[in-house]
Amino acid sequence: MLDILGHYDANRSHCDGFSRRGFLKVGGMAAGGLSLAQLLEIEAQASTGSSNKAIINIFLPGGPSHLDMFDLKPDAPSEIRGEFRPISTNVPGIEICELFPKLAKMADKFAIIRSLHDSEGDHDGFQCMTGRKKKDIAPPGGWPSFGSWISKLQGANPGIPANLSLMYPSSFRGWGDPRGGGYMGSVHAPMSLVAKDPAAKARNMTLEGISLERLRRRDLLLKAIDGYRRDADAMGAMEGFDTFHGQALNILSGGGLVDALDLSKEDPRVLERYGQNDPKYQRDGAPKMIRNFLVARRLVEAGARVISLNYSRWDWHGGDGMNFPRSREEFPLFDQGLSALITDLHERGLNDDVSVVVWGEFGRTPKLNKLNSRDHWPRTSFALVAGGGMKTGQVIGQTDRIGGEVAERPVKFQEVFATLYHNIGIDLNTATVSDALGRPHYLVDAGVKPIQELI
Repeated sequence: MLDILGHYDANRSHCDGFSRRGFLKVGGMAAGGLSLAQLLEIEAQASTGSSNKAIINIFLPGGPSHLDMFDLKPDAPSEIRGEFRPISTNVPGIEICELFPKLAKMADKFAIIRSLHDSEGDHDGFQCMTGRKKKDIAPPGGWPSFGSWISKLQGANPGIPANLSLMYPSSFRGWGDPRGGGYMGSVHAPMSLVAKDPAAKARNMTLEGISLERLRRRDLLLKAIDGYRRDADAMGAMEGFDTFHGQALNILSGGGLVDALDLSKEDPRVLERYGQNDPKYQRDGAPKMIRNFLVARRLVEAGARVISLNYSRWDWHGGDGMNFPRSREEFPLFDQGLSALITDLHERGLNDDVSVVVWGEFGRTPKLNKLNSRDHWPRTSFALVAGGGMKTGQVIGQTDRIGGEVAERPVKFQEVFATLYHNIGIDLNTATVSDALGRPHYLVDAGVKPIQELI
């Protein structure tokens, strides 16, 4: 959460009681008391580059059902196949759920991995954010998120942090946490654009009460910042600001970050394409902030390298038995938002530079339970990938006739991350980051390579 005004200082203040230095503090990004300016200075000292390649990681917390979404089994018995039928796509031989008609018309622009098989089975986003398993021996400080690796190795583009998070908090540990910087420290942890206070519920990025959904009133923000500029100019102080405090102020007053978050600047036709948010806060999950898909696209256009976001809640097998009713409610909205994002990337010429991955922590049981729902099933799950210059319009892997076991081309979570790292321009054979003890660590385990069918 951005805290534009920072802490109150009665001794060194404007007429409103806030200090000049405190004005530049950033709450969600500056763990350990570092200001945005200090973090920018650290990144500049690293002499990093300015590539525009990026990754959007869309996490579906709770375990989305592979059997009801992208790996239907229409010839299986009714207790396996469920209530939905597959429909053909614009790629011969590829079928997906009938509730995804927009995605079906663009199957040539994404690939489906049907054979993820090494889930730990926990209600936790750890694997989808780090590529690691919790049982893996971690260096002191813990494994960083994938965005932290990229932030460390490639740095930030001017005017916007490299590693950003639109992840909502959750009572299930890990769902709303894109993980920190791990052993790399807070400098490379994701900058959170979502209020971490659970009481805030569906509030998005908060700028002293100005939510992302209400940034049409950004005049309140700009009035405060412009007043600060005039005050500083009148005192002859602006010229004396060091480079990084000036850069921090530019981010907040007119730089890529704030402008990217202002959806009033977007073409109304594009906004309509994405549809409307359903901001009701989901128990143990995230609200259906479908326009966060658009926010993610705007952020990568502004120069961010990694955007992580979680969308809705997909754990529908409990006492309510709501698997199919909830799917009928959820799938069309998801279909609209994801298809809009993929369309946007192609229309704006970003499909070679921006990689998208969509996945959850595990799949669902082939056999319906007594509540006509599906239980947890870590033995197989799916991922949908798009963009990044990847070879799309294909299915990778295959499950058996009931969708319970991987029958062909098993894929690991780390292989997906290896592919994403490859797409963004990192050489997995040479790139390492040393921990506090000086031991170098590679981004993925030995022998893990990008998915050759995609690159």
